[in-house]
Amino acid sequence: MHMDIEPRVEQFKEDFANIEAAVKTVIVGHEDVIRGALFCLLCEGHALLEGVPGLGKTLLVRTLGWVLDLEFSRIQFTPDLMPADITGTNIVMEDESGRKFFEFQPGPLFANIILADEINRATPKTQSAMLEAMQEKTVTTAGITRPLSEPYVVLATQNPIEMEGTYPLPEAQLDRFLYKLIVRYPDEAELTEICDRTTGVEIPEPGKVVGGERILEMRKLIREVPIADHVKSYAMRLVLATHPGGELATEQINRYCRYGSSPRGAQALVLTGKVRALLGGRYNVAFEDVQEVALNSLRHRLILNFEAEAEGIAPDSIIDDVLRHVSTQPELAAVQLPEFQEAAREGTEEPA
Repeated sequence: MHMDIEPRVEQFKEDFANIEAAVKTVIVGHEDVIRGALFCLLCEGHALLEGVPGLGKTLLVRTLGWVLDLEFSRIQFTPDLMPADITGTNIVMEDESGRKFFEFQPGPLFANIILADEINRATPKTQSAMLEAMQEKTVTTAGITRPLSEPYVVLATQNPIEMEGTYPLPEAQLDRFLYKLIVRYPDEAELTEICDRTTGVEIPEPGKVVGGERILEMRKLIREVPIADHVKSYAMRLVLATHPGGELATEQINRYCRYGSSPRGAQALVLTGKVRALLGGRYNVAFEDVQEVALNSLRHRLILNFEAEAEGIAPDSIIDDVLRHVSTQPELAAVQLPEFQEAAREGTEEPA
């Protein structure tokens, strides 16, 4: 079984690296954001990208759609956008005999990669229309439910809430994003490279790397990666530690948090931890994998109180504090999938 798993893992690493490299021919910097968006795509999740306008968020998502040879759709959210504008609507048609009938015209949600640009500029009514597509991978109009084609991922961008003309996303919608990625301002070297690429004669164009079928195969491999009981327990305790008043809650959680992470936070830790393990050439999830994905998985799931906002406390600093206080407690437990277990014994690093 080991001989079957090893080439699959190596092919996974190679394909992932090729996708990253193709995206980087267009996008300067933002390595963490690129990787985070790919993690979401491979884990059947969605990503929320937050940053001020002009940092390349839209270009990143469009480039990803091109590299993966998937159908790409862009929705520019505005305060007057209505739900039917994104889901689609029934319009009256007329056949050759003059008979009128309704025909469904699909909206921009019917694609593989959806760029929801400036999602927090739309009203809550339109934002809520995204929930069914994100959670159920279906769209219901006029009582008829239509499935969306896989792979399906929503990559939404939002401006920081303090900017004018924005509406805070409801907690139920925030929770449906697997990751929240912070798009930071480039440094001088990156800014220079951006100008060189975009103001010269030749504008770089990425090549197509893999298609939708390969993405589905990579998704299947991710779910086969085992996570030992003691590592899983650590991930669960990290999530429980974000709940104020709980046994594992830290001093900062009790002081600054109103609500902690939902179970979706635990799912994000485990699933994206599996991707990181595969990219490290390991056949099981290590504590370090869970720790490395914690910020992206949990930062948007903490509901802070007024004191935190008044003191300028960021969710990332609270999560860092949780990571320092929750012990890994490495009681060894058996890993369950035999093909990975055999591969792990033959030289693969065990969880530390």
